[in-house]
Amino acid sequence: MAFIREIAKNRQLYVLAIPGIVFLAIFSYIPMFGHLIAFERFQPVKGIWGSKWVGLDNFKFFFGGQDWLRVTFNTVYLNLLFLIFGIGFAIILAILINEIGSTVIKKISQSLIFLPYFISWLVVSLMILAFMSTDGLMNNWLKQMNIDSINWYQRVYLWPLILTLVYVWKFAGYYSIIFLAAIVGISSEYYESAKIDGATRVQQIIHITIPSIRSVIVVLMLLGVGRIFFGDFGMIYGIIGDNSILYPTTDVIDTYSFRALRQLGNFGMSSAVVFYQSIMGLFTILIFNRIAKKIDPDSSLF
Repeated sequence: MAFIREIAKNRQLYVLAIPGIVFLAIFSYIPMFGHLIAFERFQPVKGIWGSKWVGLDNFKFFFGGQDWLRVTFNTVYLNLLFLIFGIGFAIILAILINEIGSTVIKKISQSLIFLPYFISWLVVSLMILAFMSTDGLMNNWLKQMNIDSINWYQRVYLWPLILTLVYVWKFAGYYSIIFLAAIVGISSEYYESAKIDGATRVQQIIHITIPSIRSVIVVLMLLGVGRIFFGDFGMIYGIIGDNSILYPTTDVIDTYSFRALRQLGNFGMSSAVVFYQSIMGLFTILIFNRIAKKIDPDSSLF
């Protein structure tokens, strides 16, 4: 009865939510039945319901060797780097833009730092190739300084740093807009009171600005943690491609499952990898949401 009363009381809001609910049902919840493929020897001709059930056999493909440890570590490690440095630089950018006095310069700055977000990974990969190829800009600069050129695409240990820099360049501006919107919403009375008490601008940022946007930081961190087992396929494959030399530090679950499907043509084995990825992501978001709720109940997702 309480549910019916809630619907009746806010029926206009629920009517507005119908398109979004239908969209989620069609494109997010109904496709979850596709996880059944992970337990089948799937044949497209027979479909999901007609294919042979093989239980956990498909998971032996992934967990039978050491590759699953490598790609899982790479996925989590790279995503942690992206999350920490991406949000960290976004907060710094938002604070710096907020401190700009000129409205014109502030708008121009927002547009410039937001621009990389709209550049596709394919274009980014070509830009990186132009910088880091054997005769690229980086090696030309090194030659001008009488330093031996570097084959960047064979330096395995450098690529987590390179990918992190690329990610920050592309997404920090996008996240900074979110933080900037939260900063603008902070009451000016807090800053006026702090000025009266003799607080410097840095002290105001540390003790007013950052604590006031804490809930936004936590929400974005939780959303990022929820996808910590999902590598950015467009980014990794677009930049790294099939360069097996760089697999030890850049191969993630998404690229691994894609290669498995492309090389073996086995939908069941690839689906088993994706199913493992989804389950780990679910457990991660539940654990971190619980931790966030204990620290700050208002900042949790649910």
